[in-house]
Amino acid sequence: MQEAPVTIEGSVVEDVDEFVYLGNKVSKTGGTDEDVTARIKEAQQAFAILRPVWKLTAISTRTKLRIFNSNVKAVLLYGAETWKVTNSISRKIQTFINKCLRRILLLKWYDRVPNTDLWSRANQEPIAVQVRRRKWRWIGHTLRKEPSNITRQALEWNPQGKRKRGRPRQTWRRSLDSELQVVNLTWEAAKVQVKDRRRWKMTVQALCSTRSEED
Repeated sequence: MQEAPVTIEGSVVEDVDEFVYLGNKVSKTGGTDEDVTARIKEAQQAFAILRPVWKLTAISTRTKLRIFNSNVKAVLLYGAETWKVTNSISRKIQTFINKCLRRILLLKWYDRVPNTDLWSRANQEPIAVQVRRRKWRWIGHTLRKEPSNITRQALEWNPQGKRKRGRPRQTWRRSLDSELQVVNLTWEAAKVQVKDRRRWKMTVQALCSTRSEED
């Protein structure tokens, strides 16, 4: 049965598979994979534009890394707070960052520097940890808003309806529940705890340190 078209003031809203909203790509599949791919392309362009900077010997490595964080990584992780991050997505993002860091640190493939050593030299955390920290800080900020706030309402909205048979698909909200279980918290308990900023800061730190990241 074909669904009736959505209209606004008499105009039919076009049905599309994906669209860009506030710089993020939204699609029928959730949009994370498509958005990550677009973000990596944008970050690649930003890194390429700064190629002369990476080659300058007059600029210290520390300054180059600060430029990388503010001009490349900021582009890469825009909107990452709402990504449904899977292992494959984490690997894709981490691979790009590792390539950038090795170029900034003037490391060649034959130097055989492990990723853990690379992150230590560049004072970087694994990307999965960085995304998780950004996400839970944003969640804390959002949950402290008034219940009438549209952002908070969207965060807690639970769409109703029937799903297909079989194992439920992993969603952003289900991933939150899984991460909270690691620190023995439920979503309702987190909503109470978030009111205490100091306590929530400790919770976020726990959420970002209880899982070991693969090299």
